Amino acid sequence: MVKRAVLTTVIATALVANALAAWNVNIITSSGVLNPPSVVVSVPTSVMTSPLPQVTFLTSAAVPNPILVGDGTSFTNGTFSGVYSISPMPGNTNLLTGFNFVIAGYVDGAAMIVWQKKVVRNSDNALLYNGAGMFAGSGFGGVNGAFSAVIPVTLSQPANDVTVYENFLLYVLPSSPVSTAGLLLVQQDWVPEPASLLALGSGLVSLVALRRRKR
Repeated sequence: MVKRAVLTTVIATALVANALAAWNVNIITSSGVLNPPSVVVSVPTSVMTSPLPQVTFLTSAAVPNPILVGDGTSFTNGTFSGVYSISPMPGNTNLLTGFNFVIAGYVDGAAMIVWQKKVVRNSDNALLYNGAGMFAGSGFGGVNGAFSAVIPVTLSQPANDVTVYENFLLYVLPSSPVSTAGLLLVQQDWVPEPASLLALGSGLVSLVALRRRKR
């Protein structure tokens, strides 16, 4: 009985590893510029490669300055650019269908944060996603205060070999010195192809059924 339980555990573990295998994630660019004067900042990242890719740009911890413009700073505009690639580790044949795009920050007064993001498949340069959006303070018809947005993104085609490009622009009216725009965090949590989860579920169900028959 003990040997059978151990065997079942080993097989189940193998199924999980096959269904949700590890990925290569390569950070190509993670930096920004704050103006004026022109100050180049480096943005640290946090990366998870298993069981699914997760990439976080820690913009509030940028060096030597956070991605922040307006009140309390000498900056009236700034940018942040992040570029990274994803590819499967050997033996991983699974596909990704999209990601949850998380943006956290705050805007106040005549301030705005504009973002643009695209995903390109490396094998043929196919554009799988191209999106844009904006968070604005009251001076630009928006709402003042902190925000944390989760934007579900679905790729036009499932893929496992992509490069992601994202750009952010922060801006406050120079005539409104008490306005503020700050980018706190940018994150993407990738989502697997449903077939991978179905395969995992079917495999575990089969294991349970096999174990019951042997009893």
